[in-house]
Amino acid sequence: MKTFSTAGPAKPDKHYRIPPLSRWDADEIYRLIAEERYFVLHAPRQTGKTSCLLALMAKLNAEEDYTALYANLEPAQAARGNVEAGMRAIIGGIVRNARRYLGDQRPENWTEEAFRTAGSHGALQELLSRWSEKNDRPIVLLLDEVDSLVGDTLISLLRQIRAGYPDRPDAFPQTVLLCGVRDVRDYRIHNGDHQVITGGSAFNIKSKSLRLGNFSHSNVAALYAQHTEETGQAFEAGVIDYVFEQTNGQPWLVNALANEACFEKGVGRDRRCPITPAIMADARERLIERRDTHLDQLVDKLREPRVHKVISELLSGNVEPGFAPPSEDDQLYVQDLGLIRTRPQVEIANPIYREIIPRALTWVAQTRIPQETTWYVTEDGRIDFPKLLHGFQQFFRENGEIWIERFDYKEAGPQLLMQAFLQRIVNSGGRIDREYGLGRRRTDLLVQWPLETDQGFQGPVQRAVIELKILRKSPEATLAEGLAQTADYMDRVGSEEGYLVIFDRTPDTPWEKKVFVKEEPYGKCRIGVWGM
Repeated sequence: MKTFSTAGPAKPDKHYRIPPLSRWDADEIYRLIAEERYFVLHAPRQTGKTSCLLALMAKLNAEEDYTALYANLEPAQAARGNVEAGMRAIIGGIVRNARRYLGDQRPENWTEEAFRTAGSHGALQELLSRWSEKNDRPIVLLLDEVDSLVGDTLISLLRQIRAGYPDRPDAFPQTVLLCGVRDVRDYRIHNGDHQVITGGSAFNIKSKSLRLGNFSHSNVAALYAQHTEETGQAFEAGVIDYVFEQTNGQPWLVNALANEACFEKGVGRDRRCPITPAIMADARERLIERRDTHLDQLVDKLREPRVHKVISELLSGNVEPGFAPPSEDDQLYVQDLGLIRTRPQVEIANPIYREIIPRALTWVAQTRIPQETTWYVTEDGRIDFPKLLHGFQQFFRENGEIWIERFDYKEAGPQLLMQAFLQRIVNSGGRIDREYGLGRRRTDLLVQWPLETDQGFQGPVQRAVIELKILRKSPEATLAEGLAQTADYMDRVGSEEGYLVIFDRTPDTPWEKKVFVKEEPYGKCRIGVWGM
C-alpha cells in the first residue's frame, strides 16, 4: 500500500506523488542544457527538490542525448574548511553514484591520480575533465545540498567548477546544476583568512536561478485523489480547500496532514470513513503540537539574527516612521528558507507556520505560567473571558517585564506573553487562530472552545475575538482604531464576543494610568477593553 511521503524523496512505488518534472518548466530546463548553461535550483527544505533531480537524471539518461548524474554533497559538510577531506567526500559521492546509476567505474579508477596530479584544490576539476573527455555523450551534473558545505570546501568546489567552465562540453560537463535551500547569490562563505566571500563572486558563471514552488490547489486535489483511488477512502467537500489554505501548498505539510489524518488516527484508518474537515483540523493540531522534524528545523532557524530581523517585524507589525527594515538580503534569505512569502505582501508563509512560531517562542512561558483552565470555565462549560482577561491583566502587571526580558523576540513581547497565557488555558481542548503581519499594527486572535467535550469541534463552539494592540498613537486614536479592527474581525469570523487589549509601553507611565477596564459600543457590538 502506498503512503504519503514525509521523509526523503518520494518513491513512485511506495508513495503518492505529483510527477516531479511536472512542477518545472521542462522546456526551459532543456533549453538551458542545450545552451550549455550552468544554473541553480533552490527551494525550502522538503519541497521535492531531490525528487525532481532524480527524475531529471532518469529522463535524460533514458533519452540518451546526455549522461546525467545526481550526487548529494551533504556528507562533505563535516569537513568544513578541510579542503582535502571535503573534496574526497564530494568526489567519493560522484564516483559512487556513477557506479550505481550509470554502471560506470572509470571515475573511481581516476580518483587517486586526480589528487596526485592536481591536489585537493584541483582534483574535482581534473576528474570531471577526464570523464568528459572520455565519455561518449555530454555530461549533465546535478549537485544537491551544495549550500550545506562550509568555508574553504565550498569555495574550492565553486572555483573548480568555474575554472572548468570554459572547457565544456568536450573537456568538462556541459551543464552543472547546483541545488540547495538558498540561491548561490546568498552563500556567505567565511574562508580561512576570516574573509567573507559571496557565492555570486565565487560562481559568476550562473546563468539562471530557478525556484521550485509549492503545490497548486489542483496538485493537492490530484495527490489526495490517488489515495482515494487506491483505498476507496474519500475526502469530503471542503477538505482540499482547507488543506490548501492552511499550507499554502507547502509539499511536506500537504503530505504530513494527509498522513496524519489517514494513517495515524483510528477513525482515519477506517477506509469506510471519509476524511472530513474536522478530522483534518484535528490532524493539523496534532502536527503542530508534535512539531515533527520539518517544523522543528524551521523553529531552530528563528534563533538566527538574520531571521530574527524579519520575523520580529512581522510579529510586532512594526512599520513606524524611523524603523529600520531588514535588508533585502535578509528578507530573501528568510523567503528561501520558506518561512515567509512576499506576495501579495510580506507575511508568514502559511497559517500552520503562523501558529507554530508564537507557540515555539513562548513554550517555556506556557509551561511556567501558574494558571489553570478550570479557573476560567463556568458551570455551563464556557470560558469566562472577562475573568480571564482580568487574570492576565494582573499577571502582566506583576510579571510582564520579567517575562518579556526572557523572550528572544522582545519587540513582540507583550503580544507573545498574552498568547502564551491563552495557550496555557486552551491547551486542554481549545484552539487559537492567529493573524498578524507587517503593517497590521495589531494581532488578531480567535479563541475557539468546544462546549460539549464528547463532540469536540463538531458540536457547539464558543468563539471569541481578542485583539492585541500596542499604544503607538494617542490613547483616543488607538482606542478608536482598535474598536474598528476588533469589530471587523468579529464580523469576518462570525463571533459575537469581542475584546480589545491595549498595551501601553510608554516609558515612565505609571501603572495606575495604564490599567483600566471598560466596555465600548461599536455598531451592533459591545466590546470589552482592557488597558495594561
